Amino acid sequence: MTSNGETETFPDDLLQLQERLHRAHAEHRAYLAGLPWSVEPMAGWRRGERFSHRGDVPDSPGWSDEQKETVDRMWAEIRELTITLVDHPYWATVDRAVLVDARMKLKKQTRPAAGDMTEAA
Repeated sequence: MTSNGETETFPDDLLQLQERLHRAHAEHRAYLAGLPWSVEPMAGWRRGERFSHRGDVPDSPGWSDEQKETVDRMWAEIRELTITLVDHPYWATVDRAVLVDARMKLKKQTRPAAGDMTEAA
């Protein structure tokens, strides 16, 4: 919203880039949540052996090469989307004094509702 309560007008391609970045982050978080807790195989421990807010921690079989490649690919996509978004020509038209506010408005305006993130694919 602008100071008078209106929605900021951003170029469609910039809106689409930011929406895709939100989805890419959500997909990455969801994928990581399903992976073993350690990238490399590692023995777990019982509560009391080490500090653990989760209680007992099971052994981790580590990530497969395919899982590692998927995470690397997801990070590469996030980096590329971020670079493209930050370098978008629109930002050159925004007064530097309000650039951060404009960027935050874009993020807020394009952030999907919590339920929408599960549909990202």
